[in-house]
Amino acid sequence: MITYYNTMGRVSLTNDYFAELVSEIAKNCYGVAGMAPGSRSDSLKSLILGKDFREKGVKVYPQDGKLVIDLHIQVGYGLNISSIAQSISHRVRNEVETCTGLKVARVNVHVDGMIGD
Repeated sequence: MITYYNTMGRVSLTNDYFAELVSEIAKNCYGVAGMAPGSRSDSLKSLILGKDFREKGVKVYPQDGKLVIDLHIQVGYGLNISSIAQSISHRVRNEVETCTGLKVARVNVHVDGMIGD
């Protein structure tokens, strides 16, 4: 949970909110074929649930009053990975800052696989 204070009082945003927000933004970017498990717990959850879950491949945590976002994605085969990663990074930063009012320190995009046609 990420908490901050404004003139009206305390605002708390849950990890589920961030996970769903960031996941939806990333999935709708050009070239992203899907989210990839970002940790062993994500892999285990995928095996147990047998499907995608909203926090798959997304980790958001505060650092020095700003957010750090880690994304684990799969991209389409034959696409320019550098351009896709840069595009996702800019779009996620912009959308999260717009939706939450919080500053994003950095977006780390990890390409964990490719999916062919």
